[in-house]
Amino acid sequence: MAGRMVVGSAALADLVRPASAPDPAGGHRVLPVRAELTGLLPNRGLRRGSTVAVGAGQPRRSGATSLILALLAEASRAGSWCAVVGVPTFGAGAAAEAGIALDRLALVPDPGPEWPTVVAALIDGVDVVVTAVPATVSASVATRLAARARQRGSVLVPYGRWDGADVTLQVVRGVWQGLGPGRGRLRRREVTVSARGRGAAARPKEIKVWLPGDELTRVIPGSAGLGAPPAALSRRLRVVAPPARTLAAAGPA
Repeated sequence: MAGRMVVGSAALADLVRPASAPDPAGGHRVLPVRAELTGLLPNRGLRRGSTVAVGAGQPRRSGATSLILALLAEASRAGSWCAVVGVPTFGAGAAAEAGIALDRLALVPDPGPEWPTVVAALIDGVDVVVTAVPATVSASVATRLAARARQRGSVLVPYGRWDGADVTLQVVRGVWQGLGPGRGRLRRREVTVSARGRGAAARPKEIKVWLPGDELTRVIPGSAGLGAPPAALSRRLRVVAPPARTLAAAGPA
């Protein structure tokens, strides 16, 4: 399986250096996202230097992992490097099915106590950095990482509580479909995603989408803020169990 194995700080530095090299998406100030999510973001995409948080929500109905996959897919397909830090359940199989290029994806399941150092190193050379937010992170560390992302032109995507984000996305409701009276299979999920933030994102927004399922991911007609629903996309979003092979592991930087 394509991917990058990262072991220790030296290997992390080797990963960041090639990621910093020019690529087709490197000069774009706004990285693309799937069409159904554009109405939630003030620039209709992931603006370089911004912090876009994804709220974890309640585990039984959060849908946050599928939302993260949707945020990364189009930028990755366009040539951007992505990294996911501190999310051991993030599966490479699900990432590939969502359209994320595994040869431009770094997974650091357990960054250990040097989490701020690992995230800062990835911000220096990776276009989009998703990171689970440790319960012990201080406001000063969060502020420094957000400032570093602004300086380096990376998009920081904290997964969990993060005060001061430019925009925070949250799955606030979710209803599975597919089960009939006493039988059937879970096929798709109608979720409501809210967006709130500051500046251009100060006005709250909310849409409904299908995430994930056998149906193609699309905006559900009648969602606020997006107008007519876009054409169905050609890829599905479906969370699967992590594969036997782990793409990456990093020690203290």
